[in-house]
Amino acid sequence: MTAAAQPALFVHHVLFYTPAGASEADKAILLEGLQKLARIPAIKLAHIGTPADTTREVIERTYTYSWLCLFDSAEQEEEYQRDPIHDAFRQHYAVYWEKVVIYDALGPVLP
Repeated sequence: MTAAAQPALFVHHVLFYTPAGASEADKAILLEGLQKLARIPAIKLAHIGTPADTTREVIERTYTYSWLCLFDSAEQEEEYQRDPIHDAFRQHYAVYWEKVVIYDALGPVLP
């Protein structure tokens, strides 16, 4: 099957930047919120990460948490956006970040 014939996977990647003065407790609370997001049924796979200890100049390492989730379709990602757990996350945890950067991508899974 060619890459074009394979079903597309929807990737939603969010980088969370906490304020410079954020405490470890504040970061832990944000992490708790991200862990709650992973319970949304529309998500195929979720990953929470922190910057890796890599040193190449092109690598962005100033974020606090990386939230990566995969969906079988753009429609499932829309379900995720409308899920009450997602709404509660934005309402209760937004005070723990000063900036988010979101990358959404659609494409086939490669062998």
